Amino acid sequence: MAGSTTAERGERQQQSSGPPSARRLRKARLRALLVLAVALVLLGAGATWVLYGSSWLRVRHVSVSGTRMLTPADVREVASVPVGAPLASVDTDAVEARLRRKLPRIDTVSVVRAWPHGIALKVTERTPVLLVRKAGNFVEVDDEGVRFATVSQAPKGVPLLETTASRSDQAAASFRRFGAERLVREAVGVAGVLPAAVARDTRTVQVRSYDDISVELTGGRTVAWGSGENGRAKARALTALMKAAPGARHFDVSVPTAPASAGS
Repeated sequence: MAGSTTAERGERQQQSSGPPSARRLRKARLRALLVLAVALVLLGAGATWVLYGSSWLRVRHVSVSGTRMLTPADVREVASVPVGAPLASVDTDAVEARLRRKLPRIDTVSVVRAWPHGIALKVTERTPVLLVRKAGNFVEVDDEGVRFATVSQAPKGVPLLETTASRSDQAAASFRRFGAERLVREAVGVAGVLPAAVARDTRTVQVRSYDDISVELTGGRTVAWGSGENGRAKARALTALMKAAPGARHFDVSVPTAPASAGS
């Protein structure tokens, strides 16, 4: 059998590789993709250098907002933000964790990069709702029952918490069953739902047992609260009771559907 002619071989080669215009188009696309890939690599390298290697985006100042008892200097010292470091390299989660761990007075904190040169620390401090005496000082307790700070002077307007078990077997059993910390949280719950006018006059919240919580007000007035359950209903009953008997000295809202008052 005779071999293929030169013309036939050329025709088969052209058919397999496509027309010249298609080959040129494929080569142009390959070159474009190569150029794009190189550009992306250079762009990424340049961006990395700008963020981490240049002096353009470095930490120059740390701002603090939201402090009340703490000072901005206190917060900056504990935050330990590395001034002069690349802003992108600051571990904001680590800064937040450090502040919450070392400054328990802080309830929440937001650590934000303020481009191009700052770190902003936005702090919310805990607010005491009760105080616990401890060795001549006062431990501040917030509305979640967290004991977050010890101070030498009692903050104005914050009632004192007394957790004294009575001598009754029932009270002693209550302390054993629920534990002191649970009873503290119950007292915190009571303080948190007191009507505003009553809260301003509250001097102490006393816990004798889970079902025996009372509130001492100015002028020797007292409120038998009972347990911490149905707190909002008890607050409404107390408000109505005080309006109905403004001269009374003793109020009982332990059963909010049947409140009572006595004394004058």
